[in-house]
Amino acid sequence: MTSYHFVGIKGSGMSPLAQILHDMNHHVQGSDIDKHFFTQVPLEERDIQILPFSRENIRPGMTVIAGNAYPDEHEEIEEARSQGLEVIRYHKFLGDFMKRYISIGVSGAHGKTSTTGLLAHVMQGGDRTSFLIGDGTGKGMEDSKYFVFEACEYRRHFLSYSPDYMIMTNIDFDHPDYFADVDDVFSAFQEMAMQVNKGIIACGDDEQLQKMQANVPVLFYGFDEDNDFQARNIVTTPEGTTFDVQVRNEFYATFTIPMFGNHTILNALSVIALCHYEGFDTEVVQAQLKTFSGVKRRFTEKKVQNQILIDDYAHHPTEIKATLDSASKKYPGREIVAIFQPHTFTRTQTFLNDFADCLNKADQVYLCDIFGSARENHGKLTIHDLKEKIDGAVLLSAEDPSLLSKHKDAVLIFMGAGDIQKFQQSYEDWILAKS
Repeated sequence: MTSYHFVGIKGSGMSPLAQILHDMNHHVQGSDIDKHFFTQVPLEERDIQILPFSRENIRPGMTVIAGNAYPDEHEEIEEARSQGLEVIRYHKFLGDFMKRYISIGVSGAHGKTSTTGLLAHVMQGGDRTSFLIGDGTGKGMEDSKYFVFEACEYRRHFLSYSPDYMIMTNIDFDHPDYFADVDDVFSAFQEMAMQVNKGIIACGDDEQLQKMQANVPVLFYGFDEDNDFQARNIVTTPEGTTFDVQVRNEFYATFTIPMFGNHTILNALSVIALCHYEGFDTEVVQAQLKTFSGVKRRFTEKKVQNQILIDDYAHHPTEIKATLDSASKKYPGREIVAIFQPHTFTRTQTFLNDFADCLNKADQVYLCDIFGSARENHGKLTIHDLKEKIDGAVLLSAEDPSLLSKHKDAVLIFMGAGDIQKFQQSYEDWILAKS
């Protein structure tokens, strides 16, 4: 049994990796800042110790896994090295770990987490599957056949991996603090494609992915007729979405998902394609798709009095558009209210007009102050620059969220990658105090 210490254990990748190693009967502990993150809940449920940062956390015999956000000069990393302990960066450890299994990565500018969660859920119904999801969820099984994981392109971290399969959902310009433009993003995915060992499942409706070169088979999925896996005859009901799948223009099967919006169909298609390629029983895939309950912070719903409150991670214009689309399809006829907190000044500046265009599709927009990051905590623009571009937009503070109460029977969508949850919690607390 190895003893692992995680530097930054609450990270969205670090937390599930710690859970996986704990499930595999290793001793696991970690350290992080004192602020509460939703990723720490599954750690606490497993009684994994979370400590404040300190050199004293490092003890002889440990293997130290360091989060990508922490420099080599961090006190715990320095202490580990002074003791001669092995210090492994998260992405390097994960790259080595997955070689024990048939590994399936999920990458893309949007939809990674939802697709990884859906894939893990479906594959568990067919065979032993361990998984690491970017919503802070992980599960480890020592005798796993498959390992499903989320692979992030930021800073090209996913190039530490050489998986058997890679699902690629889309290529879009994001992380403008690192990538120069969409061509730079494409180059990262192209390099990733050359590292895949068995096959790539790619969205054929995405023009960038159509240009991809690879040394392994590439299966395309989407709505266009020239895809290998195509969705047809789409029907939306209050319970979800049903569609037929054609495999190379021949009917394969009909599937139902408890989700709404074209992006959710595409996510499901990628999972269906992978499972078909690996020989999973069709009826198992159909049954598992029907019972998927979603991942954390992706269209997470709650009914509070006469309103539907939705928590969503959407922080890029493409994601906001998809989330609003899902809400309007699931709740036709109800007022859609967007409460949006921009994430990082660089992204807000780069996509200012795009944010305005997609948010204008909501019936009412409330804006929260821009959430900075450890990399970037200030910028030239303010939330007022975005407000000026959105018709009727209103600024919202966590101290007084009472304005939201006037939207009777509405769907309130709290969107962002920062701490937008505090605005929802503040509003729920306000409702409770008034009742």
